[in-house]
Amino acid sequence: MISRGEDTTEREDSKNRHIKGLELSWAFFNEYGRTMLEKTFPELGPRAAAGLIGHGSECLGYDDNVSEDHDFEAGFCIWLSDEDFEKYGFKLFRAYEGLPVTFMGYERKKTDFFRRSRKGVFSRTEFFRELTGCPEAPKEPMDWFLMPEYALCEAANGEVFYDPSGDFTRLREGFSGGYPRDVLLKKIAARAVFMAQSGQYNYIRCLRHGEKEAAALALSEFIDHSMAMIFLLNRRYMPYYKWSFRMLKELPRLCEAVEILSDILLLPREESFIKNDIERVCFLVAGELKKDGMSDSDSDYLEAHALSVTDHIEDPRIKGMHLMEGI
Repeated sequence: MISRGEDTTEREDSKNRHIKGLELSWAFFNEYGRTMLEKTFPELGPRAAAGLIGHGSECLGYDDNVSEDHDFEAGFCIWLSDEDFEKYGFKLFRAYEGLPVTFMGYERKKTDFFRRSRKGVFSRTEFFRELTGCPEAPKEPMDWFLMPEYALCEAANGEVFYDPSGDFTRLREGFSGGYPRDVLLKKIAARAVFMAQSGQYNYIRCLRHGEKEAAALALSEFIDHSMAMIFLLNRRYMPYYKWSFRMLKELPRLCEAVEILSDILLLPREESFIKNDIERVCFLVAGELKKDGMSDSDSDYLEAHALSVTDHIEDPRIKGMHLMEGI
Protein backbone atom coordinates (compact mmCIF):
# COMPACT_ATOMS: atom_id res chain seq x y z
CA MET A 1 0.00 0.00 0.00
CA ILE A 2 1.41 3.38 -0.91
CA SER A 3 1.52 6.18 1.61
CA ARG A 4 1.00 9.85 0.94
CA GLY A 5 2.49 13.04 2.25
CA GLU A 6 1.35 14.24 5.66
CA ASP A 7 -0.76 17.10 4.36
CA THR A 8 -4.48 16.12 4.63
CA THR A 9 -5.57 18.37 1.77
CA GLU A 10 -2.91 16.86 -0.47
CA ARG A 11 -4.13 13.36 0.38
CA GLU A 12 -7.76 14.25 -0.28
CA ASP A 13 -6.94 15.96 -3.59
CA SER A 14 -4.96 12.93 -4.73
CA LYS A 15 -8.04 10.73 -4.38
CA ASN A 16 -9.70 12.70 -7.16
CA ARG A 17 -6.82 12.58 -9.63
CA HIS A 18 -4.27 10.17 -10.91
CA ILE A 19 -0.99 11.04 -12.52
CA LYS A 20 0.22 8.37 -14.89
CA GLY A 21 3.15 6.40 -13.54
CA LEU A 22 5.31 7.17 -16.57
CA GLU A 23 4.63 10.89 -16.15
CA LEU A 24 5.43 10.70 -12.43
CA SER A 25 8.63 8.79 -13.14
CA TRP A 26 9.71 11.24 -15.84
CA ALA A 27 9.00 14.24 -13.61
CA PHE A 28 10.98 12.74 -10.73
CA PHE A 29 13.91 11.89 -12.99
CA ASN A 30 13.87 15.32 -14.64
CA GLU A 31 13.79 17.05 -11.26
CA TYR A 32 16.43 14.99 -9.46
CA GLY A 33 17.79 12.07 -11.45
CA ARG A 34 19.27 13.98 -14.36
CA THR A 35 21.27 16.24 -12.02
CA MET A 36 22.44 13.22 -10.04
CA LEU A 37 23.79 11.52 -13.16
CA GLU A 38 25.26 14.57 -14.86
CA LYS A 39 26.73 16.42 -11.86
CA THR A 40 27.23 13.92 -9.04
CA PHE A 41 28.58 11.25 -11.44
CA PRO A 42 29.85 13.29 -14.40
CA GLU A 43 32.26 10.55 -15.50
CA LEU A 44 29.41 7.99 -15.53
CA GLY A 45 26.48 10.06 -16.78
CA PRO A 46 27.29 9.91 -20.51
CA ARG A 47 27.30 6.09 -20.41
CA ALA A 48 24.26 5.56 -18.16
CA ALA A 49 20.61 5.31 -19.20
CA ALA A 50 17.41 5.96 -17.26
CA GLY A 51 13.71 5.42 -17.73
CA LEU A 52 10.87 3.13 -16.71
CA ILE A 53 10.21 -0.21 -18.37
CA GLY A 54 9.32 -3.67 -17.11
CA HIS A 55 6.66 -4.94 -14.72
CA GLY A 56 3.50 -3.06 -13.79
CA SER A 57 0.54 -1.41 -15.47
CA GLU A 58 2.27 1.98 -15.36
CA CYS A 59 4.87 0.74 -17.85
CA LEU A 60 2.04 0.08 -20.30
CA GLY A 61 0.32 3.39 -19.55
CA TYR A 62 -2.69 1.48 -18.18
CA ASP A 63 -2.51 2.55 -14.53
CA ASP A 64 -5.35 4.42 -12.83
CA ASN A 65 -6.51 5.22 -9.29
CA VAL A 66 -6.95 1.52 -8.53
CA SER A 67 -3.31 0.93 -9.47
CA GLU A 68 -2.18 3.07 -6.56
CA ASP A 69 -2.95 0.36 -4.01
CA HIS A 70 0.42 -1.33 -4.53
CA ASP A 71 3.86 -0.72 -6.04
CA PHE A 72 2.96 2.80 -7.22
CA GLU A 73 5.54 5.45 -6.41
CA ALA A 74 7.87 8.10 -7.72
CA GLY A 75 11.00 6.43 -9.01
CA PHE A 76 12.85 5.32 -12.11
CA CYS A 77 15.39 2.79 -13.36
CA ILE A 78 19.05 3.50 -14.02
CA TRP A 79 20.84 1.04 -16.30
CA LEU A 80 24.60 0.60 -16.43
CA SER A 81 27.00 -1.59 -18.37
CA ASP A 82 28.29 -4.59 -16.44
CA GLU A 83 31.65 -2.87 -15.94
CA ASP A 84 30.12 0.38 -14.71
CA PHE A 85 27.70 -1.49 -12.48
CA GLU A 86 30.56 -3.30 -10.79
CA LYS A 87 32.49 -0.05 -10.28
CA TYR A 88 29.70 2.45 -9.58
CA GLY A 89 26.58 0.41 -8.87
CA PHE A 90 26.56 0.62 -5.07
CA LYS A 91 27.64 4.27 -4.98
CA LEU A 92 24.89 5.19 -7.43
CA PHE A 93 22.40 3.12 -5.44
CA ARG A 94 23.28 5.12 -2.31
CA ALA A 95 22.85 8.37 -4.23
CA TYR A 96 19.48 7.18 -5.59
CA GLU A 97 18.34 6.28 -2.08
CA GLY A 98 19.36 9.79 -1.00
CA LEU A 99 16.86 11.45 -3.34
CA PRO A 100 13.73 12.99 -1.73
CA VAL A 101 11.49 10.48 0.00
CA THR A 102 8.27 12.14 -1.20
CA PHE A 103 7.48 13.65 -4.57
CA MET A 104 4.20 15.13 -5.81
CA GLY A 105 2.46 13.62 -2.78
CA TYR A 106 3.77 10.10 -3.32
CA GLU A 107 6.20 8.43 -0.96
CA ARG A 108 9.01 6.43 -2.47
CA LYS A 109 9.65 2.88 -1.34
CA LYS A 110 13.08 1.89 -0.13
CA THR A 111 14.93 -0.28 -2.63
CA ASP A 112 17.43 -3.01 -1.84
CA PHE A 113 20.66 -3.19 -3.81
CA PHE A 114 20.90 -6.96 -3.36
CA ARG A 115 17.26 -7.88 -3.98
CA ARG A 116 14.87 -7.68 -6.90
CA SER A 117 13.15 -4.31 -7.25
CA ARG A 118 11.20 -2.63 -10.03
CA LYS A 119 13.09 0.64 -9.75
CA GLY A 120 16.62 1.64 -8.80
CA VAL A 121 20.06 0.83 -10.20
CA PHE A 122 20.61 -2.16 -12.50
CA SER A 123 23.15 -3.80 -14.73
CA ARG A 124 21.42 -3.55 -18.09
CA THR A 125 22.17 -7.16 -19.07
CA GLU A 126 20.94 -8.51 -15.73
CA PHE A 127 17.85 -6.32 -16.04
CA PHE A 128 16.90 -7.96 -19.32
CA ARG A 129 17.92 -11.39 -18.03
CA GLU A 130 15.52 -10.91 -15.12
CA LEU A 131 12.70 -9.94 -17.47
CA THR A 132 13.20 -12.38 -20.33
CA GLY A 133 15.76 -14.98 -19.28
CA CYS A 134 18.30 -13.57 -21.77
CA PRO A 135 20.79 -10.72 -21.22
CA GLU A 136 20.36 -9.62 -24.84
CA ALA A 137 18.16 -10.51 -27.79
CA PRO A 138 18.91 -14.08 -28.91
CA LYS A 139 21.22 -14.57 -31.85
CA GLU A 140 20.05 -18.17 -32.13
CA PRO A 141 16.48 -18.28 -33.58
CA MET A 142 15.46 -21.32 -31.49
CA ASP A 143 16.13 -19.37 -28.28
CA TRP A 144 13.23 -17.02 -29.01
CA PHE A 145 10.84 -19.87 -28.22
CA LEU A 146 12.16 -20.01 -24.65
CA MET A 147 10.95 -16.52 -23.71
CA PRO A 148 7.32 -15.93 -22.66
CA GLU A 149 5.60 -13.36 -24.83
CA TYR A 150 4.46 -11.26 -21.85
CA ALA A 151 8.14 -11.02 -20.79
CA LEU A 152 9.12 -9.68 -24.20
CA CYS A 153 6.27 -7.18 -23.92
CA GLU A 154 7.73 -6.01 -20.60
CA ALA A 155 11.16 -5.59 -22.20
CA ALA A 156 9.64 -3.47 -24.98
CA ASN A 157 7.18 -1.34 -22.97
CA GLY A 158 7.58 1.93 -21.07
CA GLU A 159 9.99 4.72 -21.97
CA VAL A 160 13.69 5.46 -21.93
CA PHE A 161 14.12 9.03 -20.66
CA TYR A 162 17.88 9.39 -20.90
CA ASP A 163 20.48 7.51 -22.93
CA PRO A 164 23.28 9.77 -24.23
CA SER A 165 25.35 6.91 -25.63
CA GLY A 166 22.37 5.02 -27.08
CA ASP A 167 23.86 1.73 -25.84
CA PHE A 168 20.86 0.77 -23.71
CA THR A 169 18.41 1.71 -26.46
CA ARG A 170 20.27 -0.46 -28.97
CA LEU A 171 20.26 -3.39 -26.55
CA ARG A 172 16.54 -2.94 -25.95
CA GLU A 173 15.74 -2.69 -29.66
CA GLY A 174 17.01 -6.23 -30.04
CA PHE A 175 13.97 -7.30 -28.03
CA SER A 176 11.45 -4.67 -29.12
CA GLY A 177 12.11 -5.20 -32.83
CA GLY A 178 9.92 -8.30 -32.87
CA TYR A 179 10.42 -11.95 -33.73
CA PRO A 180 12.70 -13.10 -36.55
CA ARG A 181 10.53 -14.02 -39.53
CA ASP A 182 10.81 -17.80 -39.24
CA VAL A 183 9.98 -17.62 -35.52
CA LEU A 184 6.99 -15.40 -36.31
CA LEU A 185 5.75 -17.82 -38.95
CA LYS A 186 6.07 -20.80 -36.61
CA LYS A 187 4.14 -19.05 -33.85
CA ILE A 188 1.43 -18.01 -36.31
CA ALA A 189 1.15 -21.56 -37.65
CA ALA A 190 0.80 -22.97 -34.13
CA ARG A 191 -1.85 -20.43 -33.16
CA ALA A 192 -3.75 -21.13 -36.38
CA VAL A 193 -3.94 -24.85 -35.72
CA PHE A 194 -5.04 -24.28 -32.12
CA MET A 195 -7.75 -21.87 -33.31
CA ALA A 196 -8.95 -24.48 -35.79
CA GLN A 197 -9.02 -27.33 -33.30
CA SER A 198 -10.51 -25.50 -30.33
CA GLY A 199 -12.98 -23.29 -32.18
CA GLN A 200 -13.82 -24.69 -35.58
CA TYR A 201 -13.72 -28.34 -34.50
CA ASN A 202 -13.98 -29.08 -30.78
CA TYR A 203 -16.43 -26.39 -29.65
CA ILE A 204 -19.32 -27.79 -31.70
CA ARG A 205 -18.34 -31.44 -31.13
CA CYS A 206 -18.30 -30.92 -27.37
CA LEU A 207 -21.80 -29.42 -27.56
CA ARG A 208 -23.00 -32.40 -29.59
CA HIS A 209 -21.60 -34.70 -26.93
CA GLY A 210 -23.55 -32.75 -24.32
CA GLU A 211 -20.27 -31.67 -22.68
CA LYS A 212 -21.09 -28.03 -22.07
CA GLU A 213 -18.20 -27.48 -19.68
CA ALA A 214 -15.76 -28.86 -22.26
CA ALA A 215 -17.36 -26.64 -24.91
CA ALA A 216 -16.86 -23.62 -22.67
CA LEU A 217 -13.20 -24.55 -22.20
CA ALA A 218 -12.78 -25.01 -25.96
CA LEU A 219 -14.30 -21.58 -26.53
CA SER A 220 -11.95 -20.06 -23.95
CA GLU A 221 -8.99 -21.68 -25.73
CA PHE A 222 -10.20 -20.32 -29.05
CA ILE A 223 -10.45 -16.78 -27.69
CA ASP A 224 -6.98 -16.95 -26.13
CA HIS A 225 -5.33 -18.26 -29.31
CA SER A 226 -7.25 -15.79 -31.46
CA MET A 227 -6.02 -12.91 -29.33
CA ALA A 228 -2.45 -14.16 -29.60
CA MET A 229 -2.84 -14.48 -33.37
CA ILE A 230 -4.05 -10.90 -33.69
CA PHE A 231 -1.03 -9.66 -31.73
CA LEU A 232 1.30 -11.66 -33.97
CA LEU A 233 -0.27 -10.32 -37.15
CA ASN A 234 0.11 -6.80 -35.74
CA ARG A 235 3.79 -7.56 -34.98
CA ARG A 236 3.24 -6.85 -31.29
CA TYR A 237 3.92 -8.91 -28.17
CA MET A 238 0.85 -9.92 -26.17
CA PRO A 239 1.06 -8.63 -22.57
CA TYR A 240 0.13 -10.37 -19.32
CA TYR A 241 -3.42 -11.69 -19.66
CA LYS A 242 -5.21 -9.01 -17.65
CA TRP A 243 -4.02 -6.30 -20.05
CA SER A 244 -4.30 -8.30 -23.27
CA PHE A 245 -7.75 -7.23 -24.35
CA ARG A 246 -7.17 -3.60 -23.56
CA MET A 247 -4.09 -3.52 -25.76
CA LEU A 248 -5.88 -5.63 -28.37
CA LYS A 249 -8.39 -2.80 -28.87
CA GLU A 250 -5.54 -0.42 -29.72
CA LEU A 251 -4.10 -2.51 -32.56
CA PRO A 252 -4.76 -1.39 -36.16
CA ARG A 253 -5.29 -4.77 -37.80
CA LEU A 254 -8.24 -7.15 -37.38
CA CYS A 255 -10.40 -4.66 -35.46
CA GLU A 256 -13.55 -6.47 -36.58
CA ALA A 257 -12.24 -9.75 -35.15
CA VAL A 258 -11.52 -8.01 -31.84
CA GLU A 259 -15.10 -6.75 -31.70
CA ILE A 260 -16.43 -10.25 -32.35
CA LEU A 261 -14.25 -11.73 -29.59
CA SER A 262 -15.50 -9.03 -27.23
CA ASP A 263 -19.11 -9.91 -28.09
CA ILE A 264 -18.45 -13.61 -27.42
CA LEU A 265 -17.03 -12.74 -24.01
CA LEU A 266 -19.58 -10.17 -22.89
CA LEU A 267 -22.92 -10.68 -24.66
CA PRO A 268 -25.44 -13.47 -24.09
CA ARG A 269 -25.13 -15.48 -27.30
CA GLU A 270 -26.85 -18.58 -28.60
CA GLU A 271 -24.54 -21.44 -29.55
CA SER A 272 -25.37 -21.07 -33.24
CA PHE A 273 -24.35 -17.41 -33.14
CA ILE A 274 -21.09 -18.30 -31.39
CA LYS A 275 -20.34 -20.88 -34.10
CA ASN A 276 -20.84 -18.18 -36.73
CA ASP A 277 -18.66 -15.79 -34.71
CA ILE A 278 -15.87 -18.37 -34.61
CA GLU A 279 -16.04 -18.89 -38.36
CA ARG A 280 -16.02 -15.14 -38.99
CA VAL A 281 -12.91 -14.63 -36.86
CA CYS A 282 -11.15 -17.50 -38.65
CA PHE A 283 -12.17 -16.08 -42.04
CA LEU A 284 -10.73 -12.68 -41.13
CA VAL A 285 -7.47 -14.21 -39.88
CA ALA A 286 -7.13 -16.34 -43.02
CA GLY A 287 -7.57 -13.22 -45.12
CA GLU A 288 -4.72 -11.49 -43.29
CA LEU A 289 -2.46 -14.52 -43.68
CA LYS A 290 -3.04 -14.50 -47.43
CA LYS A 291 -2.63 -10.72 -47.64
CA ASP A 292 0.76 -10.99 -45.93
CA GLY A 293 1.84 -13.76 -48.29
CA MET A 294 2.10 -16.24 -45.42
CA SER A 295 -0.54 -18.66 -46.68
CA ASP A 296 -1.47 -19.90 -50.14
CA SER A 297 -4.47 -21.91 -48.96
CA ASP A 298 -8.07 -21.17 -50.01
CA SER A 299 -9.52 -23.39 -47.28
CA ASP A 300 -12.06 -22.19 -44.71
CA TYR A 301 -10.32 -24.32 -42.08
CA LEU A 302 -7.36 -22.66 -40.36
CA GLU A 303 -5.35 -25.87 -39.99
CA ALA A 304 -4.83 -25.84 -43.75
CA HIS A 305 -3.47 -22.32 -43.43
CA ALA A 306 -1.19 -23.44 -40.61
CA LEU A 307 0.35 -26.04 -42.92
CA SER A 308 0.75 -23.46 -45.68
CA VAL A 309 2.41 -20.97 -43.31
CA THR A 310 4.84 -23.70 -42.25
CA ASP A 311 5.81 -24.24 -45.89
CA HIS A 312 7.18 -20.67 -45.92
CA ILE A 313 9.62 -21.32 -43.05
CA GLU A 314 13.22 -21.55 -44.23
CA ASP A 315 15.10 -22.65 -41.09
CA PRO A 316 14.97 -26.49 -41.17
CA ARG A 317 15.03 -26.76 -37.37
CA ILE A 318 12.01 -24.50 -37.00
CA LYS A 319 10.23 -26.05 -39.96
CA GLY A 320 10.75 -29.48 -38.41
CA MET A 321 9.06 -28.58 -35.13
CA HIS A 322 5.67 -30.11 -34.33
CA LEU A 323 2.85 -28.09 -35.83
CA MET A 324 1.51 -27.23 -32.37
CA GLU A 325 4.88 -26.25 -30.89
CA GLY A 326 6.17 -22.72 -30.54
CA ILE A 327 3.45 -20.72 -28.79
